[in-house]
Amino acid sequence: MAQGIVAIVGSPNVGKSTIFNRMIGERHAIVDDEMGITRDRLYGQCEWLGHKFSLIDTGGIEIVNRPFQEQIRMQAEIAINEADVIVFVTDGKLGITTDDRVVTTILRKVKKPIILAVNKIDEGSHMADAQEFYGLGLGEPHVVSGAHGIGIGDILNEIVKYLPENNEELEEDKVTFCVVGRPNVGKSSLANAILNQDRVIVSNISGTTRDSIDTPFNRNGKNYLVIDTAGLKKRGKIYESIDKYSAIRALKAIERSEIVLLVLDGKEGITEQDKHVIQYATDLHKAIIIVVNKWDLVDKQTNTMSDYVKIIRDEYKFLDYAPVVFVSALKKQRLDTLFETLDSVHEAYYTRIKTSLLNEVMQDAQVMNQAPNFNGGRLKILYASQVSSAPPTIVLFVNDPNYMHFSYERYIENRLRDTFNFDGTPIRIVLKKRSGSQKE
Repeated sequence: MAQGIVAIVGSPNVGKSTIFNRMIGERHAIVDDEMGITRDRLYGQCEWLGHKFSLIDTGGIEIVNRPFQEQIRMQAEIAINEADVIVFVTDGKLGITTDDRVVTTILRKVKKPIILAVNKIDEGSHMADAQEFYGLGLGEPHVVSGAHGIGIGDILNEIVKYLPENNEELEEDKVTFCVVGRPNVGKSSLANAILNQDRVIVSNISGTTRDSIDTPFNRNGKNYLVIDTAGLKKRGKIYESIDKYSAIRALKAIERSEIVLLVLDGKEGITEQDKHVIQYATDLHKAIIIVVNKWDLVDKQTNTMSDYVKIIRDEYKFLDYAPVVFVSALKKQRLDTLFETLDSVHEAYYTRIKTSLLNEVMQDAQVMNQAPNFNGGRLKILYASQVSSAPPTIVLFVNDPNYMHFSYERYIENRLRDTFNFDGTPIRIVLKKRSGSQKE
């Protein structure tokens, strides 16, 4: 389970995105010499020395009044306030700039670990230049070169020292789920309806919920924990644009959950923000239920529900395994269906398959549909074993992982879903060669 959020901040063009890409191990953030390329916060998952955490790349903070500067600064301040650890990136070749001092002033207001990275130091002649950055009063400067990967491991070593301890263990006999979605879709109303009480504040003003609220409860003898995800707190001069910038705390709630309820507004339909929010859940391999709220306000015809499901399937092709439930939180309609689905998905998330049965299914799948020739050979699944649950993770021992075509892996997953109850849960398939090499 990922634990902790780390924000990378600094003035423009100091190499924040290059360092971000190095840390997550892929070219995710756009890197360019032009100032101001990164505007929105970018998110990635990082793992170092057995520690997993969420990494945020932010836009550059500067004094000059450039286009979008107010929004960029706002996003960076939000990331600073919500992160557990902050990496402040500076340009070692330029020395301390006025913009660096602006960022330092912002950072002094937060009582959080700050790691000072002096970037673009890839020659011995520039090593002494880094000493200047002691003048910011933020502790020891760490010399790095994002472009060449120098010093990145040292920064990661510092980060994991400050990550919060994860003492929360998911309990298989308790259903832990969170309610996420863009503002004003009825998340808090749904939480209240689930609890059958006004546990959280409900308002038609976007962003009313400011803190993640954990509420344990019992229903029909079964234990549940619902997490109603928050918007953003206004701190100091942070004036959030709710529709776009409410993701960080949802990410924290998703990390701590087994099941994610993605709440959609039945009247408004699906938006890009809905897709943006749910991406965190898929990245963290969480079980997912799509909840269409405000169904009482929708004008219905004979096939309205099935037509709506088709729209969802078309928009969320990567979530074809996620069940869709229609509810009215306001009128507390169809909540029994939601709980039935929650219980079923929770069971699926912890499904364990006997090795003998799993291998029987794999052999039948290969007999019915042989793998195609790909990368110079044909895949053969020699043995299968489930190594963990939550989510179900299955290792396939094969003749060569490079022979696996994505369409055949999809076929194998579909056969598993056809045979076993994997409703709402992702299936992680790990390929291993008999020699021990592997590909995930």
